[in-house]
Amino acid sequence: MTTIGNRLPNRLTGGNHNRGTTPPAKFEVRPSRLRLGDILRVGSIGLRTRRLRTALSTVGVAIGIAAMVGVLGLSASSREDLQQQIRALGTNLLQVEAGQGFGRGSGTLPDTSVAMTSRIGAVTSVSSLTTIDATVRRTDLVSEGITGGISVFATDTGLLDTLHATLADGAWFNDATSAYPTTVLGSTAARQLGVRDVADGQRVYIGGQWFTVIGILDPVDAASGIDRAALVGTTTAQTWLTDDTLSPGTIYVRTADNGIDAVRNVLPATINPETPEEVEVSRPSDVLAAQEAANTAFTSLFLGLGAVALLVGGIGIANVMVIAVIERRSEIGLRRALGATRAHIRRQFLTEALLLAFAGGVTGVAIGAVVTAVYARIKGWTIEVPPIAIGGGIVAALVIGAVAGLYPATRAARLAPTEALRS
Repeated sequence: MTTIGNRLPNRLTGGNHNRGTTPPAKFEVRPSRLRLGDILRVGSIGLRTRRLRTALSTVGVAIGIAAMVGVLGLSASSREDLQQQIRALGTNLLQVEAGQGFGRGSGTLPDTSVAMTSRIGAVTSVSSLTTIDATVRRTDLVSEGITGGISVFATDTGLLDTLHATLADGAWFNDATSAYPTTVLGSTAARQLGVRDVADGQRVYIGGQWFTVIGILDPVDAASGIDRAALVGTTTAQTWLTDDTLSPGTIYVRTADNGIDAVRNVLPATINPETPEEVEVSRPSDVLAAQEAANTAFTSLFLGLGAVALLVGGIGIANVMVIAVIERRSEIGLRRALGATRAHIRRQFLTEALLLAFAGGVTGVAIGAVVTAVYARIKGWTIEVPPIAIGGGIVAALVIGAVAGLYPATRAARLAPTEALRS
């Protein structure tokens, strides 16, 4: 008769004694781990549940980052515009005018100034402008007192090449047209007179004489006064506008690239040997370079103000995180009781601060870039947002977030589970 015990499997009855007994299973307690996805999930809980507070803290960081990105972007756009103007002008252009000096001169440039300047070996081109005492009106029906601030300059046929200027419409003077009552208008003067093109023989009234408009200039960087002027030929000015002998008011000299300093040194004595101290020589590109240096100084100042705004935003993050730790003591105690380590708690709150700062950084970079684009477009600049402004803005926000969140995270990690649960 088979007993029940005989029918039990060997693994239950301890049969098959030749194989020996099976050792009891060993239980290994592994330390809890917090994966990257878990860190992001628990770190964003506070941000998702307290949206208004999160938004306000984000705005604080965004203002500082936007200020810094905007300053760098506008500075880069302005600098690029100045560099374009300098490249258009060239660094080999000199401007000569009569100065006061201490000599016995008349305070005007000699009539032979242009001819004498052209004899200097390194000079490639030379032209002059002379101010004419005359009014410019759209028609003879307009009162003489309504001139719109438009000047009249007499010039020669080489001015366009010397200044590297360009025409928006029409043609420049040649030997024939410069001897007849014709005029070329600057860009601003043409707009004020309502002359958009030279079609159909457009005419303006200059000094009691009708002049045919044969050309309209683009804006001239080398001589901004030309933009608000009507230009006529020197022969035309002496025939129809004045009886006086025309002396050059301003002379523009274009030199070889390697001869700018040599020409600059000999120009005063060449133009006016008797009183060279009464001849002022300047380089238009130096003014733009000085303006660029001034902009750089202001950029540093505004960057400092942006850094202060960013610091205020970081203090706001620290304040929000401290309050969050106080409000969530029960949560911290429960997580510690369920096995979370101090490192886990520290990472949770530090991640929350970093996410808050990152959101502010991205928002600030976007706002700064938009402000730069809008302002640069209004001013007519090339839009330039340096990559370092974008990357540096986000990095700066993260650094501020890490510093601001370090103390609250450490404070949360030090809470004992029992004490936190009791609170």
